[in-house]
Amino acid sequence: MRGRFIAVVGPSGVGKDSVMQAMAAHDPRIVLARRVITRPSDAGGEDFDGVTVSEFQARADSGAFSLSWEAHGLHYAIPAAVNTPLQEGCDVLANLSRAALLRAKDSFTRFEVINLTADHDVLAARLAARGRETGSQIAGRLKRANVGLPDGIEAVHLDNSGPLEQTVQAALDRLYPVKA
Repeated sequence: MRGRFIAVVGPSGVGKDSVMQAMAAHDPRIVLARRVITRPSDAGGEDFDGVTVSEFQARADSGAFSLSWEAHGLHYAIPAAVNTPLQEGCDVLANLSRAALLRAKDSFTRFEVINLTADHDVLAARLAARGRETGSQIAGRLKRANVGLPDGIEAVHLDNSGPLEQTVQAALDRLYPVKA
C-alpha cells in the first residue's frame, strides 16, 4: 500500500516544523519532506535546501519537484524524491502553504491535511522569538493567520497553543487510530 502525503499547514509561527519533527521522532512510519526554498541555507528555522532563484527554476524545468509554489516573496518546492518513501508505504509530512493545497491534492494519490492553529499572542511571541522577520513582517504574517483553507480541502484541525507533546499525540492519534 502506498503511503500518504500529509500536508501540515497553518500560520507562520504555529510550530509546523516542531510538530512534524516530533511526530517523525515518535513514529517510524513517518518521513519528513525536505523543502527547497529560495533563501540562504543559514537563514535558520527548518532544515531545508537553500537555492538561488535561477537554480530553483533550473530544477523546476528539469522535473526535480513534485510540487512548487510561491509565498512570502520566496519560491518553495517538494522534491520528486518524496515519491520513493510514498511507494514504500511511508507517510510523508510536508510543511505546505495553504495556497498550495489544491495542487498538492491533485499531485498525490493519498493526500491528507493537518491544519495547525494557535492563539494570536502565542503566534506573535513565537514569530518574535525566531528573529527572522522585522516588526512589520510579523504584523503582516499575523494578519494572514486566520486565512482559511481552500474550498474542497478537508483537514484535521489541531490547536498548538499548548505543550508540543499534546499536539503531537493528538496528531498521531488522528493519523493512526487504534483499532479495537
